[in-house]
Amino acid sequence: MVTRAPGKPSTELVMWLRGLRQLSSAATSAADLQEVLGLVASSARALLGFDFCGVLTPNDAVTELAITGWSGLSEEYVNRVNADHPIGLDSTAPSARAFHTGEPVYIRDIMAEPGFTPWGWPAREQGYRAIVAVPLIAQDEVIGTLNGYYQPIHTFTTAEVERLGLLANHAAIAVTSARRLDELRNLNESLRAQRDLLTRSEQIHEQLFAVTLRSGGIDGVAQVLTGLIARPVLVEDAQGNVLATAGEVSGLPDAQRRAATPVDDTQSAKPIQVRSDDGAGRHCWVSTVLLAGEVVARIWFPGIPGPLDPTGERAIEHASLVISLEMFRFRTGIEVEHRLRGELLADVLAAGTSVPAQVTARAARLGHDLTRTHVAIVASIAVDDDAQRTRIYRRALTAVADVARSHQPRPLAAMYRGMIVVLWPMPDSDVVSSANHSDGQGDSLAEAAAAVHRAVARVAGSAEATVAVSGAGHRTHQQGYRAARGALDIAVHAGRVGGVVTLPALGISGLLLQLDDADQLLAFADRTLGALLRYDQAHGTELVSTLRVLLRRKMNRAQAAGELHVHPNTLKQRVRRIEHLAGADLGDPAALVEFSTALVVRDVATQQVSRLHE
Repeated sequence: MVTRAPGKPSTELVMWLRGLRQLSSAATSAADLQEVLGLVASSARALLGFDFCGVLTPNDAVTELAITGWSGLSEEYVNRVNADHPIGLDSTAPSARAFHTGEPVYIRDIMAEPGFTPWGWPAREQGYRAIVAVPLIAQDEVIGTLNGYYQPIHTFTTAEVERLGLLANHAAIAVTSARRLDELRNLNESLRAQRDLLTRSEQIHEQLFAVTLRSGGIDGVAQVLTGLIARPVLVEDAQGNVLATAGEVSGLPDAQRRAATPVDDTQSAKPIQVRSDDGAGRHCWVSTVLLAGEVVARIWFPGIPGPLDPTGERAIEHASLVISLEMFRFRTGIEVEHRLRGELLADVLAAGTSVPAQVTARAARLGHDLTRTHVAIVASIAVDDDAQRTRIYRRALTAVADVARSHQPRPLAAMYRGMIVVLWPMPDSDVVSSANHSDGQGDSLAEAAAAVHRAVARVAGSAEATVAVSGAGHRTHQQGYRAARGALDIAVHAGRVGGVVTLPALGISGLLLQLDDADQLLAFADRTLGALLRYDQAHGTELVSTLRVLLRRKMNRAQAAGELHVHPNTLKQRVRRIEHLAGADLGDPAALVEFSTALVVRDVATQQVSRLHE
């Protein structure tokens, strides 16, 4: 029997009051959650005489319980249980049952409890036979369990369980307070990190924009960015041309590898990893630079020593913005240049037989010598989508202008009537060659046309790029343009796309394009085809179209009928009508030559007339 002096509390009561006071103090202190969980376990062990004690709390998904505070248990044991055998909340373990029911669960002898078999090994390893699990409840919510363990078999009394429940109530308050303090600490740390990141972001922004203010260009941006992320940097434009490098870039992908990496115009400036396929594991990162929703550049940097930290990512994003502004400034200058040269080209082609002196002087200020002999080069790209067409033609014109910039006197390149038109000055040797040779073509002419086609085709990608070039024997720039444009139209109409078209390559069509009397050409064609044309117009028939198909099919009537989608008898009737109206026999080779020539002449003359009315 425990004796005490009258009016003096028992030793056990003093211990309980001291323990509860410690838990209450923990609830109002700045102790972290781990410290409070350990205090709860040690207090329960000391006050109730457990051999071991543990506090179990659920994971974020509330699917498992883990030991997060303990007393008497070895750290190795706790780590093994948490890593290899966490207590599933869908199990029948005492802790899981207490957590779900909100009521204490106790077992006198776990070895005699069939449902405890799955957890027998930790009990044997730690050496306990009896267990009690009491829920930790805060604001009607179970936040964990407080478990006590005895090494020998132990019969739990109602008083023991109630005292453990009392301790659990105070413990729940302390744990909740500590958890909220931890959340507040984490929030403060996050806010401080965001503040520091924002401050650093502003510093990065100022550094990069300082480059723009002092006109450092993309080279300057690359140099600053290399210092910010401590890695080499390569900046390329949308066509793969290197705009700037900083640092040792030998470890970055070569031009072929970069070109093989797809461009996604939906990507933000956030870097994405590009894995290496060379087996060396040399991965790299790439960030896209967008301008008005269009990828105008990409930033490459190596993947070693690993992904960028948030500050590094901010540096890349800010650099992407500054490069976008630099590209916008450059593009604005290019567009002004294109507009000035477009206006000049329109005035030159509208000048007729002689270019006015003021136009010649204006051209000279832009680096063009209109007193020299020029050939006309016309380029088209087969693009159906209007928005894509505008973008591709703008890029293609810039590429052609880059080619022209390296030549002196400088060729005049601009958009005209929906196509790229270049007036290319010929060297004196080619002018002499054009006077002495029937084809009028010098090596420089072929090289110029090929250079323009390469520039356009590189930008066009999968779209067909076709270039036509006039000869050097035209008296005016306007005549040269009409010849080149006519050659291009005839080639495209005939399906001859994707290359360079010259007048000699078109045969008689090319020869006729060099003539400048559309009226006489039309009169010649009308003598042979006039009756057919008038009949088609009056009766809505297709005799001229039928004649074209027959000539293209080398008079094979079965093939012609198939292409025209008509019965052979219908085709036979059309042939008779053609022969009757034209007064000719389609079986006569001479008549076929005359019809073929008349069709070509009419096509060429029609092209010339349309050019005159543009």
